[in-house]
Amino acid sequence: MNHLVIKEHKSNYPDPITLEKGERVLVGKKYDGKEDWLNWRYCYRLDNSQEGWIPEQILNISSEYGVLKEDYTARELTIKKGKRVKGINELNGWIWCRDMKGREGWIPKLNLKNLES
Repeated sequence: MNHLVIKEHKSNYPDPITLEKGERVLVGKKYDGKEDWLNWRYCYRLDNSQEGWIPEQILNISSEYGVLKEDYTARELTIKKGKRVKGINELNGWIWCRDMKGREGWIPKLNLKNLES
């Protein structure tokens, strides 16, 4: 789906957690903010080299550990208001998008207007 960026988004994570299917992580706290971003868990690589938010839907959680069901990166797309993006996947209030330059990353759904509805 095509979207218009109605609010600028800047990534706060210069080194986002990036994992491959089958990798184990230490699963931490659930997201508990004012936004409607349910089902996000803060996770840590077992070697402590990276940490970040991962959607619960792609984790098999057993006690304090989780195993990735698919490849994943928490990379966010820094983008200015007025730009157009293509939405590829939506999870928990965020949309994985591709901009016109081919860059990809997560943008909060609240920052986007669906141009196809």
